[in-house]
Amino acid sequence: MSSGEAGAAPDPAEVTLIVIAKEPVPGRAKTRLAPALGDDGAAGLAEAALADTLDAVAEAARAGGNRVLLALDGEPGPWLPEPPPEIRITAQRGNGLGERLAAAFADAGGPALLVGMDTPQLRPEALTAGCALLCAPGCDAVIGLAEDGGYWALGLRRAGPSLFEGVPMSEDETGARQLEALHAAGLETLHLPVLADVDEIGDAERVAAQAPDTRFAATLARLKAERG
Repeated sequence: MSSGEAGAAPDPAEVTLIVIAKEPVPGRAKTRLAPALGDDGAAGLAEAALADTLDAVAEAARAGGNRVLLALDGEPGPWLPEPPPEIRITAQRGNGLGERLAAAFADAGGPALLVGMDTPQLRPEALTAGCALLCAPGCDAVIGLAEDGGYWALGLRRAGPSLFEGVPMSEDETGARQLEALHAAGLETLHLPVLADVDEIGDAERVAAQAPDTRFAATLARLKAERG
């Protein structure tokens, strides 16, 4: 039975906005960018992407009255928005990304829309639209597929660990397999727009061109200039 059949649709303000992120530490963050930018440069670009993402989430939350949850692998840093909104920070838990996603949804304790830190071109309006779509009558889940075969966003009215079991993470088929898992659970799933996410330097250049007004774009331009 879908959640739309089980009860009234929630209000979009009841949707928690989750950001799942890794502290941008050199040698740990965005390592596939290191050949082009170095470890420090890759971490600096990851920090800019995270700051842009949190700014978009914070703006959407202020406009919509949503709660914000940061599921963090690491420690808080200067990339948190200023002035900081009310962001609840929890430590990531679990073995592997699937378990960590499940734990983040469990920490939200209700309907939630989760994004990562790989889409710094994300705008507040996209998050607002995602919350509204998740609360549409008959909808149980929303997913935003990524151009590389993964997904950049996942919204669930109600979550459970079984939704992530057997879904390979960080692979070309991750998005398709996650969508299969949602369908197998009987969840009526609607789609958000497909976005490019940042893994390698070509991705970074394309995303920066799409969002030239971001910290991410400015940081990438500076790093490339410094490296000649």
